[in-house]
Amino acid sequence: MNGYYSDITRTVGVGKVSQKAHEVYGIVYRAHRAGRDAIRAGVTAGSVDSAARQVIEEAGYGPQFFHRTGHGIGMRGHEEPFIIGDSQEVLEPGNCFSIEPGIYLAGEFGVRIENIVAATESGHESMNAEPSPTLIELS
Repeated sequence: MNGYYSDITRTVGVGKVSQKAHEVYGIVYRAHRAGRDAIRAGVTAGSVDSAARQVIEEAGYGPQFFHRTGHGIGMRGHEEPFIIGDSQEVLEPGNCFSIEPGIYLAGEFGVRIENIVAATESGHESMNAEPSPTLIELS
């Protein structure tokens, strides 16, 4: 809108999906929430990545989360701040970026949940509707 980008990813199952898919979705949802819970002005982008990544690593899927947790968005689709483990960039009020953890199982399925958020002094504001806490199966 007016030259600004947005981004959103949702994962749904088509038909009956496995219990494993439901479990992996739950892990990614918890990682998404952990990343978002870590956001507020004054923290580093790396600390937000670490909060989301820790949930996935503790569940045993660390190697299957092989991209950054998020990226800035505005007049370009991918810009600073990059929400990645080694980033020391300090988030400022109004920074807009994605939170998009995922687990990708080659030959099986992948799960990603992405919202665009804006950092605030006390947390963040989401620019997208909230994702489902459970995997939706479409028939």
